[in-house]
Amino acid sequence: NPWHTTAVALFTSASLLSSFLNSPDDYSETPFQPGSNTYNPVIAQEFYSKRPLMVIKRILRLASLTAVFNSGLLWDWLVLGKLLKDEEYSALRRNEKQRAKDALVLCEKLGPTFIKLGQALSIRTDILPELYALELRQLQDAVPPFDSSEARSVLRKELNVSDLNAIFSQLSEKPVASASIGQVYRGILKENGKEVAVKVQRPGILGEIALDLHVLRVLTPIQTTLQNAVNRQKTTQEDIDTAVALVDEWGRGFVAETDYRLEAENTIDFGDAMKKRGLDAVCAPTVVENLVRDKVLVTEWVEGTRLDRDASDDVPRLCGVAINAYLTMLLDTGVLHCDPHPGNLLRTTDGKLCILDWGMTLSVPNDLQYALLEFIAHINTENYDAIPQDFINLGFSPENVSLERLQSSGITEGLSFAFRQLSQGGGPKKMQERVKEEFQERYGSDLSDSELRLAARAEMLERMEAQLASEGVDVKGVTNVMEEMSRRNRELFALPPYVLYVARAFSTLEGIGLSIDENYAIVQECYPYLSRRLFTDRSPRAKAALRAMLGLSEDAEIPSSSGLAAVKAGVNGATHKKSALSPKKLLELTDNFASYTAATATVDRDGQGRTAAAKEFAKLLLGQDGSTLQEILVEEVAKFGDATTRSALRQVLVESALAKAVANTLRAPKEAIEQSEQFAALLPDEVKRVIIERPALLPQLIDDLLSPTAEDERILSSAQELREVLGSRLDNNSLRSALAENLSDGASIIPNSPDITPALQRIASDTETRDFVLEQLPGVATLGRKVGAGLLRRAAFRAMNSPVLPEEARRTLSDANNRLADVIDPVAEKSEVQ
Repeated sequence: NPWHTTAVALFTSASLLSSFLNSPDDYSETPFQPGSNTYNPVIAQEFYSKRPLMVIKRILRLASLTAVFNSGLLWDWLVLGKLLKDEEYSALRRNEKQRAKDALVLCEKLGPTFIKLGQALSIRTDILPELYALELRQLQDAVPPFDSSEARSVLRKELNVSDLNAIFSQLSEKPVASASIGQVYRGILKENGKEVAVKVQRPGILGEIALDLHVLRVLTPIQTTLQNAVNRQKTTQEDIDTAVALVDEWGRGFVAETDYRLEAENTIDFGDAMKKRGLDAVCAPTVVENLVRDKVLVTEWVEGTRLDRDASDDVPRLCGVAINAYLTMLLDTGVLHCDPHPGNLLRTTDGKLCILDWGMTLSVPNDLQYALLEFIAHINTENYDAIPQDFINLGFSPENVSLERLQSSGITEGLSFAFRQLSQGGGPKKMQERVKEEFQERYGSDLSDSELRLAARAEMLERMEAQLASEGVDVKGVTNVMEEMSRRNRELFALPPYVLYVARAFSTLEGIGLSIDENYAIVQECYPYLSRRLFTDRSPRAKAALRAMLGLSEDAEIPSSSGLAAVKAGVNGATHKKSALSPKKLLELTDNFASYTAATATVDRDGQGRTAAAKEFAKLLLGQDGSTLQEILVEEVAKFGDATTRSALRQVLVESALAKAVANTLRAPKEAIEQSEQFAALLPDEVKRVIIERPALLPQLIDDLLSPTAEDERILSSAQELREVLGSRLDNNSLRSALAENLSDGASIIPNSPDITPALQRIASDTETRDFVLEQLPGVATLGRKVGAGLLRRAAFRAMNSPVLPEEARRTLSDANNRLADVIDPVAEKSEVQ
């Protein structure tokens, strides 16, 4: 019977295929070794081309596990959508929420590589629909543990002992945690009794990851083509190359995680870097260096709870600490932790933040760090004209994109809107509410949600058509305006890998913050670090960013002691943008600096953090080595001293009743002579010039010399604003509120402002504080000399550039002031010459 024969053949084939797919995998051989730079797709291609059965087996296994999911997607898109001519693909959209949940389960079934891949994709809403991304964010790096007998065998081999009791007096029978790369046991060291965490690598994990990455590279062109077809877009070779490059980027990170020696090094380096920078409130596990091996990592046990599950009242402060730590990594140390899910952020029992799992990191180049500082400064000061250049500097746009195209793309409007929303806090929920309110104001409060979306879509299409038309595109010839704009945006913008990891870290921290405070604003939490960095960084680019934050022109040269170049920048207003120090910004940055130091320097609540903040700020202002903040303040004080002196002199010598009477007296003889030709003829010309004409010109000469410039007016206005702001802060309640707003754990740790007498008594009685104050006294004298030298150099430049003084007088006055400035502050001239 042919039917019977066919059935037997099919059954036999299915059995053989099942046996093949379920046969044990051998991952003992790998195409490359663990490491941050060892991943090589070319070597992997050569390696697996000699092992085709391994590749076929993995592809078939993936196909069997994903068959139901893929069939459902295909049915919704092809049959219910394309074939039935449903242009909105309503079935696909309707089932998206359930499909996203199925994708979460599927990632867990597919194994360690796909768990890592799902975590990486959870922040890529430019690749995945938002519902899928949100669902995948629930992925935890946890898989069923491998057998503990295998783990102990790995330990004995790596530690070169036949009996683990030689090293551990106690080791847990079962793992306390199991992840994709390895699993952790809790033990006690025999030599010193310390409790430790013992991480053992999963056998064959590097081979499994290497094979999956190779298969992903094989399947990626097919997946990209299908995805573009679903989105009704043509697939180009560039699309495929971009997708494959993304797989390779992930691959480098996944392979690096298998290098336990590198993880140990990263852990030690992070701990040392945080101590060096005074971030005592954040730490990493202490590595037991003599027990680090290729597949074993031993660290001291960290007692604590996950930050997102801890009910302690200092969790908001620790969220701020975490943000400061990640910003320090991103903008200072240049080594970014790339796995910041909630399970890796612990609140220790002594109130510190401990960051775990340093297997995956990313290097951030120094030039990129300063580009980020500049970008943040421009966003904060709403200098959106500078944003397109920032995008190019940051790698957000390909190298072949011109500045003009970016400027005309409308990116500044979008960033302005996004920054305004993020600054108000509240996360996606509150942002959605505010956007709805804006839409109701714009389109009508009586419209339903769907009608508001349609109105917003219509306006967006109108703007897109206008944008295309401005670029010379025939809008009528474009079949789908949104698709055309999407294509153009892909040409203009790209997201570098570091941005994705930062976004993931901040998304995690924002989620923790919002669980405690529904109005939590993560953007505001970034400013303390930014203030501290800009106040202390002496590089030209950081100085320019700080000047921008303070409302000053970025292009002014600021020598280390406010010398002549600074005077030129300040006096010669025609050569620079109009700018003036913003007192509000200065105090805001100062508060944030204090908040950073107080939050990160200590974990207790007895005032040590605020004391540390006061000391650090005193060092900034009075340090004999100087600081960017000191330079700017010296410059501004010199400007203010110059402006107020000139204003006071003008009041006395020009505008007072006595001055006006003297001026009239000096002008009277000349006016009398002008009215009497006979009297004028009696006096010799030389006599008239000496005793009549020159004295008559003196009042106008003084008036011209002391006339206020536009810059003088801005400086005096800023000084008045500063007095008003400081005046409001002198009230205890105002001061308390200001500090409470800037310290992450709020007013509960801020006492009422004390009376000055007890404060002075405490300073006198506390040896450490008293010694610190005495150490800073030489800095007061140095600061005074710098201000005095700045005033003299400013006077020198004014004299040299006066349009009313004779050349000889200008040169004499200028030289005299400069020489006196050099006597007062000789270091200034030396640094300027250099």
